[in-house]
Amino acid sequence: MKDCIFCKLANGEIPTKKVFEDEVVTVFMDAKPNTNGHMLIVPKKHIEDFTEIDDETLTHIHSVAKKMKGLIYDKLGACGLKLVNNYGSEQLVKHYHLHVIPVYEETDFHYQYADENEIDSTFEELTK
Repeated sequence: MKDCIFCKLANGEIPTKKVFEDEVVTVFMDAKPNTNGHMLIVPKKHIEDFTEIDDETLTHIHSVAKKMKGLIYDKLGACGLKLVNNYGSEQLVKHYHLHVIPVYEETDFHYQYADENEIDSTFEELTK
């Protein structure tokens, strides 16, 4: 879809703080993070929502989420993760994406909205 912002982000047409990329997905830091290290796994191919995604791509996205779990635990000291996919009126961008949201003990397992200024330093920590 030529006007889809996530197609442009996933395919490198718009710069992102890219944490991981392969032939199927791009993983980048969320611009408005719920917690420190919040990232999005976005397929490069336009897929509107989870009702349209093929099983192979969905399985691949979750495999990448497992890799990101290791990175988040090792580099940021998270103690849990929330994997979130919004649908319908909750889905603000109509391109399938999986939120990978780290949980930290000090947050008592609730969202602790991250300071947007922390994105750069978190990105540096994750990619060094």
